[in-house]
Order: sequence, then structure tokens, then C-alpha cells
Amino acid sequence: MGRARNDVKKKFLEKLLDISRSNNSLLCVGLDPDPQKIPVKDVFEFNRAIIDATADLVCAYKPNLAFYEAMGIRGLQILKKTLAAIPGNIPVIGDAKRGDIGNTAAAYAKALFEYYKFDAVTVSPYLGYDSIEPFLNYRHGGVFVLCRTSNRSASDFQDLVDNFGMKFYQSVALKAGQWNKDGNIGLVVGATYPEELKEVRKMCPEMPLLIPGIGAQGGDLEFSVKYGTDTRGEKAIIVAARQVLYASRGLDYARAARKVARELRESINRARGC
Repeated sequence: MGRARNDVKKKFLEKLLDISRSNNSLLCVGLDPDPQKIPVKDVFEFNRAIIDATADLVCAYKPNLAFYEAMGIRGLQILKKTLAAIPGNIPVIGDAKRGDIGNTAAAYAKALFEYYKFDAVTVSPYLGYDSIEPFLNYRHGGVFVLCRTSNRSASDFQDLVDNFGMKFYQSVALKAGQWNKDGNIGLVVGATYPEELKEVRKMCPEMPLLIPGIGAQGGDLEFSVKYGTDTRGEKAIIVAARQVLYASRGLDYARAARKVARELRESINRARGC
């Protein structure tokens, strides 16, 4: 089944909510294959098996471009084939974390939205609005701005306080709300920082939140659901990658991935009371 993400220009958020409700899921599977860890030689076949095993359990897929770029040209070809293997009604988030001056940002946006045809992308706000504006011009596409990231050293900069007593991650959330004229901005907030997640949700009650870190990084799933969803129990995209991809190192990897993905979806739904 080939992709047709941009043929109708359905907005990312609409597409996300449609599949989230249809699959009764807030689970996003990160397609981040490491050739040294997978039990088969063909990375694309591994990805396709994971997709086939989980497509009815997810609200989105999120390939991190670094894992494909590390394989060189072959990896980018695998990425294109992987995107073509994902059913067209499931949104795909290109985890690229781009952020550069305007003309370079425009080239990045063109590559991600026109060549790869991602439904949404991740971007860095460090350079300010003009580094993000080219992505926002693709009004059908979602733009997830790094806000409070899940990594251990996030506080090095994200907790710095300005002259008004506002932490940097709070300033990012505030600015993102001001920039969100077309309703296509979301925020990346790590599950490893539940209090900050709670704060960001209060500041941006209607935005979709991309929430990594519930698996190998140790984030709390229940708090992620409680603090990350909106008032309808939606608009939280809870990411799991390694715990799904490497649920088994044997040839039963797809079956094992489905089992873990199903258990995660059920745990998420219990936490949101459905």
C-alpha cells in the first residue's frame, strides 16, 4: 500500500486525530533501526515487518533520520522505501530536529515535506522564528518544536531563567503558542520530566505534544498520559522505539513487537480511562 499523504493535503492534526480515534491509540512507534541489533540483514524488511505487525495499534510512526543517514545513500533509500510501506492514513513524523538560518531552513523544509513527504517534522527553536517559519509555510504539515527534551542534560540550557523569571523551555512554549497561527505547531516534551510536561500542557492546552522517553529512558507512562493529554484525553503522541523494535532479538521479532505495542496501547488507554 503506497503513501498518498500530500495528495489531499489533509492537515496533520486532523489526520492524527482520525487514526488515533480509529485505532484507539496514542502510541507512536519510532522506526529507528540499528543494523547491529536487528536479527535480519535487510533493514527495510525489518521495518516493513514491524509496520505490518503494528499498523492497527498506533497513531503515528516516527523515523529518526539519523539512523538512516548513518547508513549513507543506502540508508536514505531504505527510508524512502519504509515511508512507502506505511499505510497512507497513518501520519509519519520525520524526526530531523532541523534548525538553521532562513534559506537553509527552507531547503530542509522542502526536503522533508516535498521529497520525503513527511506529515510532520521536529525542529529546534534555538535560532528563533525565522528558522522555523519555512516549515510553518507548509500549512498541512505538523511542526513539533523542541521544548523540554527527554535527555539527561536537558537542564543545561532549558532550565535557564530569564529576567522575567521564566525558564527557557517555558519561553519556547509561550513563543510556540504565539507562532501557532495556522494550528500546525506542536511541542516535544520528554516523559522523563513529568512536572515540566504538566506545566507545558497548562500553557498550551490545545497543542499536540510529542512525548518521547517512556521506554529505555525511564519516563513514567501513567504521568505522561495524565499530564500530556488534553481535556478530551487526546493530542498526546507517546513514543516507544527500542522497547518495541527490540522486543525480541530472534526471528519472532515482529510478533514480539506486536505484543509489546499492544500492551503499551492498553496501558495508555487504561491511564486515560478508556
